[in-house]
Amino acid sequence: MSLLKKFFVIFLVIILLFIVSGIYTRVFSEPKAASGVKKVNVRVPVDADGYTIEQKNVARRLIEDNKPGSIKHLYVISAYSGQVLIYSTVNGKVTSSGKRLSPYTITEGGEYILGDPFPVNIGGETRYTTEVLQDDGTYGRSIPYLFWWDTKGVYHQHYITGGQMVHISNQSLAVKSIVINMELTKKNSEE
Repeated sequence: MSLLKKFFVIFLVIILLFIVSGIYTRVFSEPKAASGVKKVNVRVPVDADGYTIEQKNVARRLIEDNKPGSIKHLYVISAYSGQVLIYSTVNGKVTSSGKRLSPYTITEGGEYILGDPFPVNIGGETRYTTEVLQDDGTYGRSIPYLFWWDTKGVYHQHYITGGQMVHISNQSLAVKSIVINMELTKKNSEE
């Protein structure tokens, strides 16, 4: 091999080593901010069954939402005054309008679909979707909300939208007054 070819091979090996070491550094090094701060890893404690509190809350919410015969109490509260505008009981649970029993997107049949598609039966025919069936057995999205149980074990759900807050609980709340109580019925003037 000529001296020029040996030099060229050594040069290529050095360049490849630089490239490989750069890739290795990017792939296997810890992320770091421009300020030099490194990523922090946190070990989240779990209970004796191996679940986090967040996982238990989600499981408890699914159980609470699906208790046969459960009654909830819904309050629409003014974000400005704190006044309860509407009160109503709820048989079972409140459901968001974005929830569906079938996915929003499916293939027409024979089409390629990106990702890992799931088979779904629509009208007796197998179609495919990349939407995942959620824990509650539905597809679609909910409006954003918070849910929790207070120290007495009372379950609460809270939605926030333009000037009003919707609060749902499995126990009635002690409120000063209600503008519209949907549980009261107006007597007929003919009676």
